[in-house]
Amino acid sequence: MRRAIALIGLFGMVGGGLSLAVLPASETVAAPKSAQTFLIPASDGYGVADCISSKSECGKIVANAWCEAKGYRQATAFGIASREDFTGSLSKASTASAPAEQPLAITCGP
Repeated sequence: MRRAIALIGLFGMVGGGLSLAVLPASETVAAPKSAQTFLIPASDGYGVADCISSKSECGKIVANAWCEAKGYRQATAFGIASREDFTGSLSKASTASAPAEQPLAITCGP
C-alpha cells in the first residue's frame, strides 16, 4: 500500500514537471512608466547635492543610480530645482533664520 501511494506521488510530480516543461514560455512585460520628477533636499547628508548641482559626469552617474533605484531606466534631467517645481505650501520662516537651500530635482524616464 505504501509503495502504491509513493508511486502515485512520484508519477504526479513527474507529470506536473512535464506539463510545465511543455507549456509555452511567455514573457511578463511591465507597463511602461511615465516620466517622474523627484525632489531631494540639498542637505540630505549623502553629498548628492555636490554632484547633481554641478551638472558633471558625477551628477549623471548619481542621477542614473537614483532612477534605477526607483525602478526607472535612466535620468532624463537633473539639477537644482526651479521654484516652479515645488510649492510654497509651508509658511515663510522668520527673517532671523538662514534661507533654506533649494532642493535638487531628478527627472527619471522609462
